Amino acid sequence: MKKFAVITAGGSGSRMGSDLPKQFMLLNNKPVLWHTLKAFLAAFADLHFILVLPAAYMEAGADLLKELAITEQSVLVEGGSTRFYSVQKGLAKVTEESVVFVHDGVRCLISPELIIKCYHQTLERGSAIPAVASTESVRIIHNNTHQPVNRNEVRIIQTPQTFKSSILLPAFQQEYQESFTDEATVVEAGGTGVFLIDGEYQNLKITRPVDLVIAATILKERALG
Repeated sequence: MKKFAVITAGGSGSRMGSDLPKQFMLLNNKPVLWHTLKAFLAAFADLHFILVLPAAYMEAGADLLKELAITEQSVLVEGGSTRFYSVQKGLAKVTEESVVFVHDGVRCLISPELIIKCYHQTLERGSAIPAVASTESVRIIHNNTHQPVNRNEVRIIQTPQTFKSSILLPAFQQEYQESFTDEATVVEAGGTGVFLIDGEYQNLKITRPVDLVIAATILKERALG
């Protein structure tokens, strides 16, 4: 089945304290986004990429696709005002039955193995949502009170959230709701259940300067085997 990877990279560098969007910050002398794309290519050479970027960085995205020699199998899309609208615009480029990965462009440590596992579970069950168990104590705040939650029942959701196109595309025809925090919540609101899959603790999202330091350390350890 055809494979599309919608890579959402429309964010800014506000929490990084930088004018440069975090997806274009350097990690081991390459943009964060470069590492993300390389992982997907290592999983499936026949992937078709839909790269969702801020308007001001379309040229930089095009240069990155050229460097990776994937221009012919890729398309650039300008991001929307929210994640929902950015993904919706990306999905408009999916025109045939396929498996669709939706991945945060700044989750640059994703392993090819997890991508492959998501693909195969999606073929079997229709979806694969990576998740890891919480390693921290968790409390729910309600008004002025708070209560502990059994962390064994908590899962931290990651990407690539992966679906058959026949499930994902109709779900994104809904009107936007504030409760839509990711693709899984959109699909569930459309009346279809989703299936979790074991994620990876190293599949972190680059959001703050310290995350770049951690990511560099992990990449160094991987290089050493």
